[in-house]
Amino acid sequence: MTMSKRSEIRGTWKQVAAGKVVALLMRLVGLTLRYRVEDPSGQKMKAAPGVPVIWVFWHNCLFAAPLTKTRFSGRAPASALASASRDGAVIESVVTCFGVKTVRGSSSRRGVAALIALKKALKAGQQLFVTPDGPRGPRYHLQPGVIKLAQSSGAPIIPVRFTHSSSWRLKSWDRFHIPKPFSKVLISIGEAIQIPAKLDENDFETYRLKVEGALREGIDDMPNSD
Repeated sequence: MTMSKRSEIRGTWKQVAAGKVVALLMRLVGLTLRYRVEDPSGQKMKAAPGVPVIWVFWHNCLFAAPLTKTRFSGRAPASALASASRDGAVIESVVTCFGVKTVRGSSSRRGVAALIALKKALKAGQQLFVTPDGPRGPRYHLQPGVIKLAQSSGAPIIPVRFTHSSSWRLKSWDRFHIPKPFSKVLISIGEAIQIPAKLDENDFETYRLKVEGALREGIDDMPNSD
């Protein structure tokens, strides 16, 4: 089974329209940006089309990630996890404009159904994009769902970090990044992390912290609680 259709949760026409407008504005800003990719371990070459992988990045990088999809993941068919909330409907509309299909759900709503759909997408050879601290945070805290997905599917997790030379920061829970026109965006691709199928509770937490740590490298605004 392929992910040929979006999740049955559909946004309203206003949410779909809002997403299309946002995507257009993103493309306009994107035309002015300068990009650089760092991939020391050659993960982009290894993650060729048809090879199921799980790309992870923080929720506040959802502006840069769709714009630079082909720069770090190539043109492989891909699906993204979007929450079942109103914001998720807008995000679904945005990423669809960039050729990424969506699965709607979260740990609090439709979590099991979303996990099943994501596993089917991976089995069909698609690649996944997941923001593991979404949809509500805490910021830069990796939720266990992505580890469970990698554990049950056998697909490796590849962390991607986005560094902006200059950006606006929203006063949202994730301090969302909007890169300023004509600024630079550095895309850092980390080494793939393979999650074993069988883990006890302690080992599971060890791998969760490993992925979280890889994504936190270079972060300059860690919440005080962390």
